[in-house]
Parts: sequence; structure tokens; C-alpha cells
Amino acid sequence: MTETYDLILRGGTVVNHDGEGKRDIGVRDGKIVRLNVPSSANAGEIIDCSGLHILPGVIDSQVHFREPGPVHKEDLETGSRAAVLGGVTAVFEMPNTNPLTVTQEAIENKLARAAGKIDHGGMFCDHAFFVGATHGNPKDLAELEMLPGVSGVKIFMGASTGDLLVEDDAGVREVLAHGRRRVAIHSEDEYLLREGKSLRRLGDWTSHPEARSVEAAVRCTSRLIKLARETGRRIHVLHISTADEVPMLAAAKDIATAEVLPNHLTLAAPDCYEELKGLAQQNPPVRDKTHQDGLWQGVINGVFDVMATDHAPHTLEEKSKEYPISPSGMPGVQTLVPLMLNHVAEGRLTLARFVDLVCHGPQRVFGIAGKGRIASGYDADFTIVDLKAKRTIHNNDQATKSGWTPYDGKTVQGWPIGTIIRGRRVMWQDEILSEAQGAPVRFQETL
Repeated sequence: MTETYDLILRGGTVVNHDGEGKRDIGVRDGKIVRLNVPSSANAGEIIDCSGLHILPGVIDSQVHFREPGPVHKEDLETGSRAAVLGGVTAVFEMPNTNPLTVTQEAIENKLARAAGKIDHGGMFCDHAFFVGATHGNPKDLAELEMLPGVSGVKIFMGASTGDLLVEDDAGVREVLAHGRRRVAIHSEDEYLLREGKSLRRLGDWTSHPEARSVEAAVRCTSRLIKLARETGRRIHVLHISTADEVPMLAAAKDIATAEVLPNHLTLAAPDCYEELKGLAQQNPPVRDKTHQDGLWQGVINGVFDVMATDHAPHTLEEKSKEYPISPSGMPGVQTLVPLMLNHVAEGRLTLARFVDLVCHGPQRVFGIAGKGRIASGYDADFTIVDLKAKRTIHNNDQATKSGWTPYDGKTVQGWPIGTIIRGRRVMWQDEILSEAQGAPVRFQETL
């Protein structure tokens, strides 16, 4: 009897838990069914992936789409459009929105917007939302973190864009004492950041990493690991920017996981500030090559568990303001895959390690149910890439409302050809083929 599937991916090189190899993948009802489909099998849709690599669906576990907000800001629809054009199948959005995502009502509002029930057509990729910790809501967090579509709790120990801040040890300890899922933290010492404001030089972006110093990051991460051990709570330390934090995190793998950003691995001070000015400004800052080299060593040694973008768009008009009035944050969800595939092409990173950071890593760290692997029974999420394609990144191709990228004009080798989410071909060859049908990501601890 002839086997029949909804979708077959034929002739591609699959990158999964057992390495790389030619496999034909069979999909039914949005799930992966078989990895060695016979040539005689039929399907409603067959995609020829000859010459292409099939990765598990890439997950960007830190984005700021800032929905809802002013008209010129990112929203869930445009942010997710950029995601799928970049080969990203799922995103986790941060809570520093307007209004803040700190209540059940705010979470339900986000999910309704993502489903297209409010204001616009919804999200193209799958999604989850962090709930923000404040001094006023720790006792609610154990309940909030278990709601459908919630990826966990987020703490800002240092002020960044938005109004969420829990800077003191007592406040952080109280947050960590309520709930059981892993907590994500922006780790910069707010007390040192306040002192560092005096180091900001008007119109000089090279002073940004001085104002938000290495010491501010290191001291905060040291405090955080101590508090995690005191409370017995698992933590996930976001966007590590210093070489000094890498050995600290390596010594705390029993309780702490860590994230690294493409920007910190690709850009280096002072050159990036001299060339890009405000476009290179983000929190924590891009630092000099010594720190960049230390971060790469952390990638090679397996210290980092996850890579995400911290996608945080602002308009070119906003970014052109004089430092320090200029806002922090760079778009990145659409350039994550091509930028890092270029690092693969140039020998800094293996394809297997890239997949570990953006697919397997998020699944392990956040306990994602049914995503992050190419295996029978998992969601049929795939990022299909051409490792040989040479393309140039351009501002005009960015789908975000901000309409720019710090990598404008950069030629890369490696490009996302297709984005398939739960068996649906959402993007192919730079064209979105499907209506927005993103769904909330499920988590093992909340099923």
C-alpha cells in the first residue's frame, strides 16, 4: 500500500540530533511522521529541497515587538512578518510593552492580538509572551507563569527601555521565591548604571559601554547567581556582553543558563559606534574585541545555551537623536539566520552548534513542548536554508516598521529559503505565501 502524507520534503540534507544526512521527511496533520519516507510515497504537497539544508524551526526567544504602542513602533504582525522572512518559526516577546505585560488581562490581550482578534491580522509565526516581574506582583507570578502562551517570568535588574525594574536583592529574592519555572533576567546592576550616567559624553556613542560598564554586568550576574542559589530557582541570564561573565556562568551550570546575541558576536567597539553611531546602541552595550573574543570562546566551549536577537526596533528618526537621548535597541529577527550562517561559512561556528543554540537550546531551557527537533511526533517546523547562496542584506528588504538593520550593505553567505510552521509553507524564496496563522507555543511545565 502506498504511503500518503500531507507534505513531503525531498532531497534535502537534514540537520538534527544524529548529525547531517539526506532524508525525505513525511508530515501529517502538522506533525513530523517519518524521516525516511520511501520514494514511492505520495503527498498533497512535495517540496524539492535538493541542495538545501533542512534545520529544525529556528526559535528567537527574546524579541521586543512592543505591541501595543505608538504607530511607528513594531507590532506583532510586522514583527512576525519579519521573523518568517528571516526563517524564524517562533518568537518569545518581552513584557516591557505599553501597557506592561504584568497581569492576566495583559497576557490575554496579547494572545488575542496575536490571533488577529484585535486591530490587525495576527502573527505569522508561533509565539509566547513573558510576564514582567515588579515589586508589586511577586505573589501573582506563580499563577501567571502557568497561563497558556506564557514563556516565563522576566526580571529587569537594570533599567532599559520601558518601566519594569526590580533592582534590589530583596525584590529579586521575592520574585524568585514565587513560582517554579526558569526566570529570565536582564542582568546589569542598576546602582552602577546610575553612577555611570556621569560618564556619558554628549554626542559620543563610544561612551555608551563606559556608562553601562563591564563592572555593572559582572556585579549583577554575581549577585543574581547567589540569589538563585539561595532560593533554589533556575535562572536564564540574557544577552551576556562581557568576557568576564563567561567563567562565572560556566561555574553555575547547575542553576543558570545563558544567552548570547548575534550583535555582540559580530559588532565591536569602538568601530561600530564610529560607523553606525546610534544604530549600534543597545543594552547591554556592544563592547570591544576582547569581550567579543571571550563571548566566542563561550560559544565554542558550550557555555551559552541559547542565541536570541533581543530584536528592539526604533525608527531612524529616533536613532538619529544625539547621545544619550538616542534610544537603545536594534532590530534583528530577520537577520539572525543569514548573519549566523555567514559565521558558519567563515568557520567561526559549526552548523550543528548554530542549530543547538537556536533550536535545541530554547527547547531545553524553556521546556518547549513539541518543537526544537526534527523527530517523529514533533511539530513540522523547518527552517530551510541554502548554505551556498550569497546575498546582500539591505534596509529596503526589512519587513519591520523601523525599516533598517545595522547590517545594511553586508554581503553574507547562507540564506533562509523557506519557513515551514506546523506543516504549512509560510515563506518561500523571500515571499510570504500564507495568511497569519501563528499559534501559542506550548510548554511542558504548563500542559
